Amino acid sequence: MAAPSLEDPSLERHFKGHRDAVTSVDFSLNMKQLASGSMDSCLMVWHMKPQSRAYRFTGHKDAVTCVNFSPSGHLLASGSRDKTVRIWVPNVKGESTVFRAHTATVRSVHFCSDGQSLVTASDDKTVKVWSTHRQRFLFSLSQHINWVRCAKFSPDGRLIVSASDDKTVKLWDKTSRECVHSYCEHGSFVTYVDFHPSGTCIAAAGMDNTVKVWDVRTHRLLQHYQLHSAAVNALSFHPSGNYLITASSDSTLKILDLMEGRLLYTLHGHQGPATTVAFSRTGEYFASGGSDEQVMVWKSNFDVVDYGEIIKGQRSPATLTSSAGNLPEVDLPVPSGRGKSLESMQSQPQEPVSMPQTLTSTLEHIVGQLDVLTQTVSILEQRLTLTEDKLKQCLQNQQLIMQRATP
Repeated sequence: MAAPSLEDPSLERHFKGHRDAVTSVDFSLNMKQLASGSMDSCLMVWHMKPQSRAYRFTGHKDAVTCVNFSPSGHLLASGSRDKTVRIWVPNVKGESTVFRAHTATVRSVHFCSDGQSLVTASDDKTVKVWSTHRQRFLFSLSQHINWVRCAKFSPDGRLIVSASDDKTVKLWDKTSRECVHSYCEHGSFVTYVDFHPSGTCIAAAGMDNTVKVWDVRTHRLLQHYQLHSAAVNALSFHPSGNYLITASSDSTLKILDLMEGRLLYTLHGHQGPATTVAFSRTGEYFASGGSDEQVMVWKSNFDVVDYGEIIKGQRSPATLTSSAGNLPEVDLPVPSGRGKSLESMQSQPQEPVSMPQTLTSTLEHIVGQLDVLTQTVSILEQRLTLTEDKLKQCLQNQQLIMQRATP
């Protein structure tokens, strides 16, 4: 039985409101909100529900370079050229807490999968890890010798990967805080890096117009793509692990089939460089942003393909088209997928289920509520401090008045 044919992605929504280049986009867990950061110093939270007004958050004193929702979706992190990180509650009030420790532009923010930690990357050449709930800086990773453009946690939270203008991608052990490996194959600045959903591979994008995929267990280069004609600014894995989407200064988005090792689609939507791209948590949608101030939401469509049939029919690794050259041997992990064919799925070794989905959802909800409570307590503490200061000032003023009134 042949796999169903792939459908083309379609542009669903246009969001207009930023007044300068869009730098970063991210979907909330429930797909109700889409956040974007911009060179206009603002953070926008767009509602996927039609006719709902967007939130514009102001607080950063310079360009917002990165945004990321917490796993529960109840918090939103942002980094800025003003050297600060802010944690927002993404509601109409738009209140935020400021984290300060970096000494230069913050380029990247990313929550750990448990929501307890945040990793940031900066032009001060460091990667920093923070406690979300205690709202404090924990430690720095400091072996890069140039600006660090991006840092991400692995899905299990044990590893951190970072990309730098020193042309390296570094893999770190979060517990020991040691650099496990440096990947040095890029010929120029490395702009972006992320983990495959399985946690066993990483993909990195570079100013040398390439995308490279490595196995983090063997540190072997698995795939090398040279499909763009300008710098690759961002990338995002489809949750299935089968696809990778890239955004480039050549104004295009490209969707790669990682299992077949080939280009599936080239999308033209942005006028000027495409600066950012991200899949939704389910992969049904992806969003992109560009120097044209536009935020675009696309319907994937191609992800309805029967993964089980693809897995069943998989043979030796393919090679890319002539524009990309030949691939090294590919052993990307095969995701469990959503195949309709029971036979094809049974032929694959089944991954043990760590916990029921309902329990996972419940735990995520509890963590989310803790996020909100922590943020609320922080805001109340700040207000209480201000109130105490005002009371002290009033008492001092009253004492002065009494002293003057005394003959």
